[in-house]
Amino acid sequence: MSYGTHYLDGHRRLGIYTAKILNGTKPAELPVEQSTKFELVINGKTAKTLGIDVPDRLLALADEVIE
Repeated sequence: MSYGTHYLDGHRRLGIYTAKILNGTKPAELPVEQSTKFELVINGKTAKTLGIDVPDRLLALADEVIE
């Protein structure tokens, strides 16, 4: 099970920062941004192998379930 920032959202933000720097903005002038997209991924196969019973409610809330 993993809960963290959305992988592609981080790369999108990186591209925006890079474009601003290449357009002449000084890196020190750029604000620090906090991620707003988070995702919950559950590996059902591993949980089953370890004998962990994941509740259906948690599986319903997950953004991705690996079977």
